Amino acid sequence: MSVQHSKAAVPEAAWYRSSYSTGNGGECVEVAAVSTIVLVRDSKQPAEARLAFGPQAWDGFVRMAAER
Repeated sequence: MSVQHSKAAVPEAAWYRSSYSTGNGGECVEVAAVSTIVLVRDSKQPAEARLAFGPQAWDGFVRMAAER
């Protein structure tokens, strides 16, 4: 995992928010799959740092989250 501080050119249309997000100021993350990485950012601060995961790390995270 790495943290990206640059404002990479990722189109806003590439970002997806959970269907469970109500948009009422709750805690939410957005995800974008770009090339060979998956980016994750805070929906309330989209210009701030982003986390970057490789495909295997992201798959492991999704599997773990689904088990909870």
